[in-house]
Amino acid sequence: MKIFLINEPFVKDFCRTQRWAARTRGRVLRAPDWLAYATSVLEKAGHAALLFDLVAENKTKEDLRNLVRKEKPDFVVLDSTTPSIYSDVECARIVKDESKAAVIMVGPHASALPEDTLRYAAGSVDVICVGEYDYTVKEVVENFKNLNEVNGIVYYGGRMPVRTQARELIENLDDLPFPAWQQLDLMKYFDGGKLYPYIDIVSGRGCPNRCSFCLWPQVMHGTRYRLRSPKNVVDEIQHDIGICPAVAKTGEFFFEDDTFTVHKGRAIQICEEIMRRNLKITFSVNARVDNADPEMFAVMKRAGCRELLVGFESGNQQMLDKMNKHISLGQSRLFMENAKKAGLQVHGCFVIGLLGETKETARQTINFALSLGLTTVQFSGAVPFPGTDLFDICKQKGWLKTETWSDWLYAGEQAGIVEYPTISQKEINYFVDSGLKQFYLRPGYMLKFIFHSRSLADLYRKARGAWNFFSYLFTK
Repeated sequence: MKIFLINEPFVKDFCRTQRWAARTRGRVLRAPDWLAYATSVLEKAGHAALLFDLVAENKTKEDLRNLVRKEKPDFVVLDSTTPSIYSDVECARIVKDESKAAVIMVGPHASALPEDTLRYAAGSVDVICVGEYDYTVKEVVENFKNLNEVNGIVYYGGRMPVRTQARELIENLDDLPFPAWQQLDLMKYFDGGKLYPYIDIVSGRGCPNRCSFCLWPQVMHGTRYRLRSPKNVVDEIQHDIGICPAVAKTGEFFFEDDTFTVHKGRAIQICEEIMRRNLKITFSVNARVDNADPEMFAVMKRAGCRELLVGFESGNQQMLDKMNKHISLGQSRLFMENAKKAGLQVHGCFVIGLLGETKETARQTINFALSLGLTTVQFSGAVPFPGTDLFDICKQKGWLKTETWSDWLYAGEQAGIVEYPTISQKEINYFVDSGLKQFYLRPGYMLKFIFHSRSLADLYRKARGAWNFFSYLFTK
């Protein structure tokens, strides 16, 4: 059997694999890591599985049509997100028009609303894999004539969608083969905030915290943090260097775990394994402010850690409490002190437009961000995605401006789609852009950004990232 796994085309530079799918302000393009895992699982089982990233290849729907017409796959796996779902289903129809392939849809939107997605697809999607789908796709392929035996899917059985028994989360992540990066050109992926090139590493799945707006834990990977062994993680790092040597020379690895630092002992063990093997690499991680341990930070720095990506989210304590962040402003400041002492850079993430936001709390968040001494910053407008607590609350209260999924983007960019009694959609977007301008357009910051470069590759990613960002900021 021939199985194609496809990151299908949508708008140019659309980043489907991030938590908030959109064409980002910095035009970030992230490799399709979850599809790459499913590809490697199929390969390990002896199937002919091919991974295509048509977004990174700047391909169109006509290219998709030509691909399936020529190659005639038996199965096609397509990803899904809320902003792109109408286009994703259109791609499924193209596959059906040009081949006899069975279409399997995966990803957060289809997982959150599988029955609705099947009905809208009207026969162009055969099966939806709900949530974590590495093994589910494999079982669908191998049991396509007996789908009732496969857990974790929704399919048409007669005239109605049928939902099978829920699938348990994968317990032993070490059993998963490494992502099929060898099938992609990793030099095509770019993030102005990361060294070039970069490769994602997922050393654990799930997040023990339940922030009301966060999509991946609530829809895809659960709220229990499941861990890979340090040996397995560093084995993958060495494997990836073999595929893309430039990542060890000028680039970095990024630990895409929701919170790499949540288990101090295990984080230190990974770093010690990196040092034991004498790997001269650079890496960055997602972190939380309530895991600001000086000993852990010092070990991470010695092992090659460059930067911590942190969800500070707000500069108002009541806002933090309402979003179930379970952190304090004091912890945020202590985190910054410990990170600076360890010589670690910090990228701060902030959200404007969550429950209870006002113009005053938005200003407080911007001022707080400016006061922390961050290396880089990200302001985002809150987006309630289906499957999250935030979506359910906004829908119940009548604060959603639309449930037409294409409205989740505006001209390809992330769009605000909530209107609160305390702050409007227009005001949310204003404060997002205002925060970005106040942070990045400071003369001192701009000079430091330009002249503190590690290499030509670092200068390239900064120049490209700055061009992308300013193209967004001044062409709105």
